[in-house]
Amino acid sequence: MHPASGQFRVVVNERGRHSLWPAEMKVPAGWRETLAARSRGECLDYVRRSWTELRVKPRQAKTTMDFGLMFFGGDEGDAAREKYEWVIDVARFADAHGFAAVWLPERHFTRMGSLFPNPAVLHAALARETKRIRLRSGSVVLPLNNPIRVAEEWALVDNLSNGRVELSYASGWNAEDFALAPGTYAQRYETMFARIKEVEQLWSGASLAYPDGTGQSVSIRTYPTPVQKKLPIWLTAAGSPKTFEKAGELGANVLTHLFDQGVDELAEKIGIYRAALEKHGWGAEHGKVAVTLHAFLADDLEQVRKHAYQPYCEYLKSNMKLLEKLAQSRNVPIDIGKLSPAELNAAIEWIFDKFLRQRSLLGTPDGCVDLVKQLVAAGVQEIACLIDFGPSSQAVLDSLPKLDQLKNRFQAHDA
Repeated sequence: MHPASGQFRVVVNERGRHSLWPAEMKVPAGWRETLAARSRGECLDYVRRSWTELRVKPRQAKTTMDFGLMFFGGDEGDAAREKYEWVIDVARFADAHGFAAVWLPERHFTRMGSLFPNPAVLHAALARETKRIRLRSGSVVLPLNNPIRVAEEWALVDNLSNGRVELSYASGWNAEDFALAPGTYAQRYETMFARIKEVEQLWSGASLAYPDGTGQSVSIRTYPTPVQKKLPIWLTAAGSPKTFEKAGELGANVLTHLFDQGVDELAEKIGIYRAALEKHGWGAEHGKVAVTLHAFLADDLEQVRKHAYQPYCEYLKSNMKLLEKLAQSRNVPIDIGKLSPAELNAAIEWIFDKFLRQRSLLGTPDGCVDLVKQLVAAGVQEIACLIDFGPSSQAVLDSLPKLDQLKNRFQAHDA
């Protein structure tokens, strides 16, 4: 949804958050123009210069960011059962220390994410172990699931948690996952959006018509009645501007990442999202954007490499085929089989260093401050910290107080 002129303006809100805004759109309430219509590149240069000035005088800029914890790991070894106890321990820590949310994925048939075939089941356990933290799916792959079951299962978790459930929806991309629902793969995007509406209606207590076992239409009203009258929803956006725009149209929040996009590119997509929110009557301030980042903090980079480097490399190696399919699903042709062992190791080394320097919270609390500030300036409200990518369970637990230190620097006071 780029403006016809191809130009943007820079707008800023009272918290000092900058955003690129399509030049032909009205500046939303709560924001003011700080740079008139320019090219995208000129606007981004302005934001970078402005942020440099804020870093020089940090106490003049109020910057806030929520932090949540995300899981995506797998373990089929002897310690697999202990991993669920570990997830519970981490959730208790997050609940007690003011983290915003725990995100659990839906994964099938691969080691990556193998502990999480059904986020509703595990969140039912976390609901009884926590008191305040939000319990989010990251994500429910809606084309794989009957919307009736989604409404029923998550309403149960909503009751167990006293109204702390939020769902992020995804369309799915790995064809093998659709062994669960092969008929929906070709139309998975359309299926997802249609089922989002169904879940929303069922959640609100509406009765919908479905065929029964004899093919007759019956009126279905799901139970239990959830605590929250309206279910907070997110869309998982891999990077497509169309997904950001669609999220704005629906009034949904956005869960995204920096795996294959930079902060500047993300800022542009957030501008598209905010414009869509305004266009469809939600108001530009309505939604939230959360970014997934690999996270492991320590006192120095030597400790980060000791605990995170080798496990992260092994994590990548053991899942290269899945990552290859992910790249191919985005029209990026990669053939891992053609890489020599040395080339594969070099590629993984490059990936680690790229994330360590630019797109992760792998480092020290002080060293990660600038990236968080860049994300605040881009319009991000939350970081979903992906913590189970390979470091030992104990190493992650030991690192959580460092992550808490970083979080506390961005909690409604000068960063």
